Amino acid sequence: MLPRRIPALTLSAALVTVTLAGCGSGADRHSTDALTVGLVAEPATLDFSTTDGAAIPQALLGNVYEGLVRIDQQGRIQPGLAKSYDRSADGRTYTFHLRNNVKFTNGKAFTADDAVFSINRVRTVWKLKIAQQMDDVRSATKVDADTVKVTLKHPSNNWLYSMTTRVGAMYSRDGVSDLKEHPVGTGPFEVKSWQRGDSLVLKRNAGYWGARPALDTVTLKYFKDSGALNNAMLAGDINVLGAVQAPETLSMFKDKSRFQVIDGSSTAEVVLSMNNSRKPFQDKRVRQAVRYAIDHEALLKTTRAGRGTLIGSQESPSDPWYAGASNRYPYDPAKAKRLLKEAGAEGTSIRMRIPNLPYAVSAAQVVQDQLAQVGLKVRIEPLEFPARWLSEVFDKADYDMSIIAQAEPRDQWIFADPHYYFRYDNPAYAQLLQKADAGSPQEASADYRQALKLLSQDAAADWLYLMPNLMVADKSLRGLPVNQVGEGLEFAGVRWSGK
Repeated sequence: MLPRRIPALTLSAALVTVTLAGCGSGADRHSTDALTVGLVAEPATLDFSTTDGAAIPQALLGNVYEGLVRIDQQGRIQPGLAKSYDRSADGRTYTFHLRNNVKFTNGKAFTADDAVFSINRVRTVWKLKIAQQMDDVRSATKVDADTVKVTLKHPSNNWLYSMTTRVGAMYSRDGVSDLKEHPVGTGPFEVKSWQRGDSLVLKRNAGYWGARPALDTVTLKYFKDSGALNNAMLAGDINVLGAVQAPETLSMFKDKSRFQVIDGSSTAEVVLSMNNSRKPFQDKRVRQAVRYAIDHEALLKTTRAGRGTLIGSQESPSDPWYAGASNRYPYDPAKAKRLLKEAGAEGTSIRMRIPNLPYAVSAAQVVQDQLAQVGLKVRIEPLEFPARWLSEVFDKADYDMSIIAQAEPRDQWIFADPHYYFRYDNPAYAQLLQKADAGSPQEASADYRQALKLLSQDAAADWLYLMPNLMVADKSLRGLPVNQVGEGLEFAGVRWSGK
């Protein structure tokens, strides 16, 4: 039976800018203990156990909430609130040894009871599909105040990794009454205030168990006009622009005496989805024709100034099994036309419903033009994001094609769920993932490569490119994460030079 660990959609949509808090223009006039972070996508709530989307864990995971384990910049699992852990020889039991003297921001001590409560809460209370990653757990029990034992139903390579994501967040048993407004965690920051439609303010957690953050406050400021943010940075009022949506604007920040460009990797696959349950995409030949019809290099150059990585399946170079499949469907419009003719799909009208986000809009226009050249008529329908896109496309699968960045790391499981919005249903793919999850690390990598090759050959979707983690920063800012390897934008290590 396929283990149900289908991660929920996370959307790499936020344009991030870090600005000076309470200061005028000029890098020499900034406050060295405060930052203001500008974002385009605002959380609808502060409770990521009931509401999907990337904006909530981006703000809170690693800052307010922590897990038993965490992921480092190289994608490796490291101790978190557990100072160490053991895995049984049969791969079914994990024993976590908790750190001492850890407290929640409500003053309560973090104990094994809270860890058991948090794991079981995902299994019983969470409303999102991502909670299915905890379906592998048979039991979570307290050994003593500082030790937790988790027994799985079967060996799983993925379960421990899932504990580095939001499902692994540790909650206080006495701090879950108002998570939508007042999160309670063990992290280096706590929520000071939230003004809907404007800003979320984090302040340093004075009782934090780990190294003291250099920043006293971080204000997440929400904007809709990314152009104004670029202009503000040029004026000296903004210190970091992160998750750059328009790489061609980098030429505006070429002054090395003022700016540094951070160009790292991410896990955000920009996916051209095709509804596998609807005509014409029920026919594999039509899906393959779409892949042959798209000139991915030209699309990347046109929409992203060449910044990004071409991929051919649901994978990123940070995955240990990454093999690369960008050349599996080389640009071949003549072959695309032949496949469409064989399938009787010439001249078909397609409704492409996309989020009204810059990267999706620009990519959709190129896809529309290239598919028109092989005989598919594409009508682009932008939807307000996140509400309408999540409701119409993600929840109801009311679409023919769409484009979205799937930001969650190691999310190949989303294609194993036939009810996910792709509506891809191939038991052979799901079985390969199950085999990979239960095998040794060496066997897992081989099985994952085989599964992702099958996914690509099936043309379950088209993978346009992998987004880079691209930021422009004030030259005096230090400690910004170079690679986007997890869900949180963490500030514990960020500081101004000299601090």
